[in-house]
Amino acid sequence: MCLLSFHFDPNSATPLTLVANRDEFHQRPAAPAHFWPQYPHILAGKDLSGGGTWLGVTKRGFFAALTNVRQLPAPYQGSISRGNLVLDFLIQEADPQTYLMGIQAKADLYDGFNLVVGNRESCWFYSNRQTQSPMALSAGLYGLSNASLDTPWPKLEAAKDSLQTWLYQPNPQIELLHTLLKDRNTYPQPLLPDTGIGEPWETLLSSAFIVSDNYGTRASTGLIIGNDNIQFQEASYDCNGETLQLETFNF
Repeated sequence: MCLLSFHFDPNSATPLTLVANRDEFHQRPAAPAHFWPQYPHILAGKDLSGGGTWLGVTKRGFFAALTNVRQLPAPYQGSISRGNLVLDFLIQEADPQTYLMGIQAKADLYDGFNLVVGNRESCWFYSNRQTQSPMALSAGLYGLSNASLDTPWPKLEAAKDSLQTWLYQPNPQIELLHTLLKDRNTYPQPLLPDTGIGEPWETLLSSAFIVSDNYGTRASTGLIIGNDNIQFQEASYDCNGETLQLETFNF
């Protein structure tokens, strides 16, 4: 997962509304969102290389999402796949704060990550590169890409604006939520961060929806957690940015 925006409000009829894009190398195999046979309470895609996932939700409304921290040269190579951070939380349906405190204690076993975990009552954030300790998030609108929470990269600011506009519609539709991050436009170099990957890559990755032969947006997800229902929609894409399949879940 490389770009997401979400609105959290535990005191509303819709505690969580989230839209996200997963960007990855096309050669890395993955399965689209499904209820996992070995963990039937979990709805998530699956990284078929590492065995974990980047975004998921449970039938009881526990959710988690992960982005990598873009940092070159990387300080070290982690020994545990970062996708397990999301999967383990969903398996356990743990208290969010307690879970992240446990991750903090072994944070050096992972490459750089940002992790959002929560349920209908609370939402927490932790990064092993950007924060000293887990942070409780108050009600509000947030964005996350490959730096820290709410780092004002152009595509992140645009993602938050798009979600806020969607939320203010009289009757926002889940069918449109996952499409909010389909902007393929890149931004000029003076507006871009310098994360050590070089100007061509910085430019390619500056768009919300990335299209290239080797690397790009593989999936877009819309997630709404209400007080008595959960709606999840995911589109999967090929290397040309064309939709391969669209999955919708209501439970």
